[in-house]
Amino acid sequence: MKIISLLPWADWMALFIFFGLWVGYAWLAKVRGLRDQSLIATTNRYRQLWMVQATGRDPRMLDGLITQNLSQTPAFFSSTTIIIIGGLFALLGTTDKAAELVREIPFAQPTPILVFEFKILLLVGIFVYAFFRFSWSMRQYTFVALVIGAMPPPADFATQQLDRLRFSERAGNLVSAAAETFNDGLRAYYFSFAAMAWFFSSLALVLATALVVLILYGREFRSDVLHVLRDERF
Repeated sequence: MKIISLLPWADWMALFIFFGLWVGYAWLAKVRGLRDQSLIATTNRYRQLWMVQATGRDPRMLDGLITQNLSQTPAFFSSTTIIIIGGLFALLGTTDKAAELVREIPFAQPTPILVFEFKILLLVGIFVYAFFRFSWSMRQYTFVALVIGAMPPPADFATQQLDRLRFSERAGNLVSAAAETFNDGLRAYYFSFAAMAWFFSSLALVLATALVVLILYGREFRSDVLHVLRDERF
């Protein structure tokens, strides 16, 4: 409880803005993404098309290779996050030196050791959240592989009265869920950079958080890649 009295009201306000913008942007991206077709919503359409093609393909070795390749990215980030968390806990053992280094920066505000450790724990919490999202994304891709493996041969969809589109839609939704979970973890990485600005001042935290939101918005709603993916002339 001592941290409550040591942390100035400006820092509490900056922390509230940080989480408010994070949660608010995640909600906005999900709701507006369905209407304006964000990057993740647009790529989900391609995932649905991929699963439609997979139901008509035999053998499905290509689909298995694609799924394996997609699962490697969250696996890499998951293992990297574990290393980062270990490094942050190691930093807790040398907070005196780290705090002294920050104090030497001209525009950095001096903070007590307890507050400095609290800021490190904030980063630990962010990366723990990212780890759980990445690891869950990995598991979801294993479920995708199971669904692809369970797909009957293309001829059976006609002879056994199986609903090909319904099967592909279910598989596509599973791939989309894995991609969106990975996107949550990656977004946490972006906001961790904003959280690092808190070591300098509360104002730096607010400005860095706003900058991260602008960068994410530009990439998800205004990027050149999105423009290419939404081009339906092919």
